[in-house]
Amino acid sequence: MHLAKKLSQERDRLCQDARCSALDAAARDAVVRLCLASPWLASWVQTQQDWLLMVAQFKAPANPVDELTALAQHWSLEGEVALMLDLRVWRNRHLARLMARDIWHLNSVAQTAQAVSTLADAALRCALAWCMAFWQAKDGLPAPCDYSDGPAQLVVLAMGKHGAEELNLSSDIDLIFSYSGPGTTSGGRSHEAFFTRVARKLIHVLDARTAEGFVFRVDMRLRPWGQSGALVSSYAALENYYLLQGRFWERFAMVKARPVTGPEAAQQALADLLHPFVYRTYVDYQALGALRELKSKIQQEVQRQHGDDNIKLGRGGIREVEFIAQVFQLIRGGQEELLQQRGTWPVLQALARLELLPEAAVDELTAAYDHLRDLEHRIQAINDQQTQLLPTDEVARERLALSLGAESVSAMLVDLSRHRDRVHGHFSDLIAEEVEIQVNQKLLPYMQAWRSGSWIEGAADPDPDLTESMLSLAQIPAVQRLSVVARDNMAGFIPRLWLELARYRDAPARLVSIRPLLEAIVRRSSYFVLFAENPLAIAELVKLVPASPWLARQLQEKPFLLDELTDRASLYRLPDRAELRAELHLLLLRVPEDDLERQMELLRHFRHARVLRAAACEISSVLPLMKISDYLAWVAEVVVDQSLALAWRQLVARHGRPSKAGGDWCDPDFGVIAYGKMGGLELSYESDLDLVFLHNASVQGVTEGPKVIDNGVFMARLGQKLIHLLSAITPSGRLYEIDTRLRPSGNSGLLVSSLTAFAKYQQDKAWTWEHQALIRARFIAGDESLKHGFDALRAELLAKPRDIDSLRCDVLAMRDKMRAHLSSRAQGADAQFDFKQDAGGIVDLEFLIQFLILAHAHDSPQLTRWSDNVRSIEALYRCQIFAEADRKNLLAAYLTLRQEVHHAILKGESSQRNLSELAPELAHIRGQVIDYWQRYLDPTE
Repeated sequence: MHLAKKLSQERDRLCQDARCSALDAAARDAVVRLCLASPWLASWVQTQQDWLLMVAQFKAPANPVDELTALAQHWSLEGEVALMLDLRVWRNRHLARLMARDIWHLNSVAQTAQAVSTLADAALRCALAWCMAFWQAKDGLPAPCDYSDGPAQLVVLAMGKHGAEELNLSSDIDLIFSYSGPGTTSGGRSHEAFFTRVARKLIHVLDARTAEGFVFRVDMRLRPWGQSGALVSSYAALENYYLLQGRFWERFAMVKARPVTGPEAAQQALADLLHPFVYRTYVDYQALGALRELKSKIQQEVQRQHGDDNIKLGRGGIREVEFIAQVFQLIRGGQEELLQQRGTWPVLQALARLELLPEAAVDELTAAYDHLRDLEHRIQAINDQQTQLLPTDEVARERLALSLGAESVSAMLVDLSRHRDRVHGHFSDLIAEEVEIQVNQKLLPYMQAWRSGSWIEGAADPDPDLTESMLSLAQIPAVQRLSVVARDNMAGFIPRLWLELARYRDAPARLVSIRPLLEAIVRRSSYFVLFAENPLAIAELVKLVPASPWLARQLQEKPFLLDELTDRASLYRLPDRAELRAELHLLLLRVPEDDLERQMELLRHFRHARVLRAAACEISSVLPLMKISDYLAWVAEVVVDQSLALAWRQLVARHGRPSKAGGDWCDPDFGVIAYGKMGGLELSYESDLDLVFLHNASVQGVTEGPKVIDNGVFMARLGQKLIHLLSAITPSGRLYEIDTRLRPSGNSGLLVSSLTAFAKYQQDKAWTWEHQALIRARFIAGDESLKHGFDALRAELLAKPRDIDSLRCDVLAMRDKMRAHLSSRAQGADAQFDFKQDAGGIVDLEFLIQFLILAHAHDSPQLTRWSDNVRSIEALYRCQIFAEADRKNLLAAYLTLRQEVHHAILKGESSQRNLSELAPELAHIRGQVIDYWQRYLDPTE
């Protein structure tokens, strides 16, 4: 094929190399082809002195496993640097050999995938043997294993293509670490701690980038709970997780799971434990819907990022072939043992043998999979990078065409398109939900009116005012500038909107509410297609947007949220905290660990979408206020938890882990305490997060490196990084405003305090109002042992004996101070009632509850248990501080006032009302709260 100028120049330079002159014509052409196909391979070739020998070695059989095993015999426990060098040189040499054989067509694509998997297995096993010996020398041998005569071992599950023995040329390896059961080493360290040390060392040995590169990039995000989960799990913990928490996507992942280390009996025991989770004894058609949903989410993400340039995740790509295989495995694998294989190639053949797919279809899918995987290998060989994106520059595409043996780039693309079309056709036949948009008789006049610019003569106009308003949309300047295609897209949507509006008596007013949103999205006509293909989304739009200016503004500012309206089942179902955590974990799995920008965007998409769902539920009266507030708090919790994991990983990569007083390393020994509305599980739609950060690191210690810093500096940076991740404004907005002024000594204090320092401050220096705030404090993310310490300290502080008169004076003084700055009177609006800040409002109720808890907790310590006001009122009643009538009155008052605040936010209104126009129910509640305030706190008010 004709070569571009740059490749011609590279070829000429190679041929001028003295080493090239020693080659015959065939060998010279072979070397040139390698170097033009892969700059990474070209740079490796340049390090070789004898190219003739290199070609001969590449073409000859090799045994990399025996070679590495021999090298491992010389590794000493003090020789980590030599070990890491040997592994990387060995990997680069054998990867170069496999790339060469692949480009020369000496190996089939399946043989190459198997060979790379063999390299990964060998590297993993040899590196693990050294890591085990390294820590055994320090901690002693683990206790005996239930499945062998020797000590317990780390059993590593290879996941994904590694588990299926179908790795790419430049692939991450997805791993899950496990061990058989509890115990201690002969040196007294628990199995959990010991194997965690081994696992961390193993990851470092394989994944760390040195001058020679890496061995294999290690991805641990498929483990239970993802990045926030334990690095190593016992068999019992794995079984419990998958039994109680396992999701459909984890069943898909576990289809390919393969134990690769540990005694054979221990490997089999783990495989047997996981088998019932993956393969059901019945025909499981739920897998089809779950797979469809998973594919839809992936497609949406791919379209936002790279579209059809992604040969793995895009239309007709590698993932669609794998999904076809997996859906049959999960539906029928429990009955057909032939489907219980890990690799895609053998499963495709099983589908034909079992007559689950026509043989011709399997042949087309197999040929396409061969082609796509071959292309994937060549893409990754260019720069030894894990990517499935077709390069966009001409030179890189010419490298691909040359390595594939295509006549030209255009011929290569035509061949690729042919295979992808076939794959997508089979995928659609099996999985895709075909949505046919049928124009019915009711819609026809609206379509004709929109296209002609007037209502059809002689037809009855159901609402002339609405007709005038709808037709005026065509006069919006941005609409008039639309392309033909965009106008067609809009024409598919507007008549459907018109028909839906016509169902309402106040249709013109509803359109006025919706119009700003239409003007905001008019240049993104794909949203009109979304509505045209999802008529139910139009119904939700017409119902929700006029009801809530706040929700309308969210959709206008963040149009990507419109997608939430297409799935009514998800829109009006708010999952619990565990489900939210699993959802976010699954989403983050699709983002590379080092792509912080995309991770931050994904977190924002996740948060905004879930908050929108809560608003839809409240507007539609689907769920009560308490459920809505709990859900909003859970969303914030899982977002903070994942953000902490991201911040921790970034800082540890640079500085290593901080040290603890006993010599162990922190993991992470950092905690996030929520105060205020977040702490009290009473979050609203626009609430800030009041946060305090604590740690358990050694005050005098330093981090493990590579860039060593003081523990205190590390923890302060961790707090700063977490605040940045949560509050930074990106194209999708921010997650939350963060307020850290409730920390010890406020803005003048340290951003992050040790638990010991926090305790000393609270015991010796804290003001009464700080203990009031502590009532509504709750541990929401971080280290479990730190949580126990904080909870115990909080209970102790709140239960201190107090002088009631002094306490009353302090509480009243702080309330007077707040009123002086925040009440309606302070704002010059004496005739107004602020639901939150004025006498008889929410803050009065909160101060009353806090006063009574601090006054009585010494005698009734159960009062300290809850951080939310509702359960605190219940606790005060159970301790006989309130009568039954008081309990009912206070609960009704509190929930009603909070409901008014929520409604005011959703309606875009102020939280103030004119006193003279206050509804009788609210006036009565205000009077009741003032009465309780006078009874318990200030009889002079």
